[in-house]
Amino acid sequence: MKVLEVKNLHTSFFTHMGEVQAVRGVSFDLEKGEILGIVGESGSGKSVTALSIMGLVDQPGRITEGEILFQGNDISKLSHHDLSQIRGNEISMIFQDPMTSLNPVFKIGNQIKEIILQHTDKTKSEAEAHAIELLKLVNIPEPETRINQYPHQFSGGMRQRAMIAMALSCDPQLLIADEPTTALDVTIQAQILELMRDLKNKIDLSVILITHDLGVIAEICSKVIVMYGGLVMEQGSVFDIFENPQHPYTKGLHQSVPKNVTGSKKRLIPIEGTPPDLLEPPTGCPFSPRCPHAMEICMKEAAPLFNIGDKHKASCWLHHEDAPKVENYSQVKGDDYDVIE
Repeated sequence: MKVLEVKNLHTSFFTHMGEVQAVRGVSFDLEKGEILGIVGESGSGKSVTALSIMGLVDQPGRITEGEILFQGNDISKLSHHDLSQIRGNEISMIFQDPMTSLNPVFKIGNQIKEIILQHTDKTKSEAEAHAIELLKLVNIPEPETRINQYPHQFSGGMRQRAMIAMALSCDPQLLIADEPTTALDVTIQAQILELMRDLKNKIDLSVILITHDLGVIAEICSKVIVMYGGLVMEQGSVFDIFENPQHPYTKGLHQSVPKNVTGSKKRLIPIEGTPPDLLEPPTGCPFSPRCPHAMEICMKEAAPLFNIGDKHKASCWLHHEDAPKVENYSQVKGDDYDVIE
């Protein structure tokens, strides 16, 4: 069952310098109980896509085109009041920095209870009991004590767990996690990812995970979208993206990150150049100025999403039937990651 369908989403910011086209026609869907990873460099449109789904794009930004179907209903056309009944209740979001998302002058328990009281008919005592259960669910020790503590009394990992507890307080169908492991050490990152996987299995939660970390994607996701310049460059299963990448940008991401191989001395290969200026986005493929395989058509027209296999698609003209064959094009893969199938 499809929980979410995003169709041809366009989101722009209308500044004094002109229109910044942050998202330029993104489409994807999410099944119930599925974890979808959205990966790409900073400025690729990942977070703006998430904020568009949540209805949290602030002025001067707005959705200019497309549909966001949540359980079959287009929530992009809802009023602020109607959307606020869904946001936090049926769709929740975890933001990058829990220290700035949590109010430092209110106790953790009060912040969780506020959401429960706003969206449910529970009494204050029932809300407190539910808040304690949520802290237990996210593996915070001594929840009866911790519920009366302030954010500064929590470690970074515990603050992130508290944010997850808040996001789950009203039993949402969809959880959006924007860089949930940023600024956490490797051990705590692993614990947070394991927690999210356990929650998905326990309560059949659908998750959109936004990150620039390919290792995180490989660890937890079942489906992946690779974004660049506000567009989808490639999409497919986690196995497709890591074992059979079919877009030069996806391959560049693989080559530019360190691999966990004992004794490996292979030099990292950076992606030369800079991301496109979305005030004046290129008419062709946004990656073409940095692409080692760019052709004349790449500069003039963005490629459609060519079907590579079952639900595996790539927006690259090299997959056109008349395109020249590129030697060694298919040999780059991320086979040093532990991909979860």
